[in-house]
Formats: sequence, C-alpha cells, structure tokens
Amino acid sequence: MNELTLARIIHLLGVVLWIDGVAMITTVLLPVTAKMHSVAEKIEFFEYIENRFAAQARFTTLITGLSGFYMVYILDAWSRFTELRYWWMHAMVIVWLLFMLLLYVLEPLVLRRRVKNQVQHIPIKILAMIQRTHWVLLSLSLITVIGAAAGSHGWMLSVG
Repeated sequence: MNELTLARIIHLLGVVLWIDGVAMITTVLLPVTAKMHSVAEKIEFFEYIENRFAAQARFTTLITGLSGFYMVYILDAWSRFTELRYWWMHAMVIVWLLFMLLLYVLEPLVLRRRVKNQVQHIPIKILAMIQRTHWVLLSLSLITVIGAAAGSHGWMLSVG
C-alpha cells in the first residue's frame, strides 16, 4: 500500500466517523433530549453525550483535514482550487475550517460558557438553537460529501 492509498483510507475513515457522529447527534440525540420532561435532565444528558463525542470529533476532524491536505500536496492538486468544477474541494475545506473553528476555538473558549450561563434562564431557546445549528452543519456536511463522492468519480459541473 502506498502513501496516497493510506491517506485516502484515513481521510475516508475520518469523514465517516466525524459526519456520522454529527448525524447521530442531530437526528437521534437532540430529538431524544427534546422529548425529556425535565430541563435539568435534558441539559445533563446532552452535555454528557456531547462531551464524550467532542474528543472523537476533534480527533477525526483533525485527521480528516491533515490527510486531505496531504493528498492535495502529494497529487499537486492545488490548481483545482482555481476551478469552479471542483467546487466540492472548496466545500470540503470550508466545512473543515468551520468545524475546526467550532471544535477547537468557539466551543471550548466561548460557547460552553455562554450556553451554561444562558441555559439557566432560557433553556428551551438554547436547545432549539443547538438543534438548528446541528441541522445546518449536517446539511452542509452531507452536501459536501455528496459533491466529493460525485466529483472524485468524475461527475463535474459543466462551466462555461
């Protein structure tokens, strides 16, 4: 097995674990949390699961980005970022940067404290905002995955 094949395997595995986790939280965890009766129970349950997933999300997001950039480097595919028909490569970078910002900067340094402070006063609104945010992130991620799968197998946008 060569380095490029290994990078592709790591990249794909990272995407599967990362985006599948986002899908699980969005489509299973948050709806279950919303059906709980006690606000304290909702918050405790969500934080317990989310905190356990955060470490996995940070790791898989990091290895996905590193392996992706490594493949672009090995293939010398930088010029693809200048062509609209490779929109999915731009989308991968944007989604990755968005998640990196959320997971490594905003969540630990800003959001965790802000949510803890506000959840005491307006817990239903905070949980609804978290749900909406996760749906947006999941939607962007799935559009990107679909575009990357199609584009990497030759289905390109016809431009011009």
